Amino acid sequence: MIYWDLLVGFLKVGCFSFGGAYGAIPLIRDVVLAYGWLSEETLTDMIAVSESTPGPIMVNLATYVGSSQAGIIGALIATLAVILPAFFIIVLVMAVLKTALKNKYVQAVMGGLKPCVVGIILATGCTMALNHGILPAFRETGDFRPLILTAALALVYFGSRKVFKKGLTPIGLIVLSACAGIAVYGIQ
Repeated sequence: MIYWDLLVGFLKVGCFSFGGAYGAIPLIRDVVLAYGWLSEETLTDMIAVSESTPGPIMVNLATYVGSSQAGIIGALIATLAVILPAFFIIVLVMAVLKTALKNKYVQAVMGGLKPCVVGIILATGCTMALNHGILPAFRETGDFRPLILTAALALVYFGSRKVFKKGLTPIGLIVLSACAGIAVYGIQ
């Protein structure tokens, strides 16, 4: 039954996602592709749409997948399933483990998770850029524009951090990327 699959699939995402939405993308990808809810290409497009629309990426993706598979009820089930684990964990932390965050061992575990999350996010971004932008365009038409655009945006981002001691905000980077995409590819 699709409702049960949506509940279980997005509960997995909600329970085992660490590091925020970007860290959850590989898990969302595995769940969505395992159930056959979206193709790889559609998922990549929806990640981009979810990233540029208001709200958390995980919630936006869960809502879209649930809606596309089982209508409004599916959207509600998927959305609730993805947020319930975090809600219960926050309630548990606030009620029972308030002092645990001051514990040096808990702080050490949290400090050890941070580099892992950065690595997961970086690997996901590189995989998506290569597999769905740079390599297909080059293989099909010999087009270097995605590679040049990605390199230019990375240079602007990291260059702004060096020059201004403060990088572009995510919103600024999204707007710059959209403008660069329109300039390079035009509106289709």
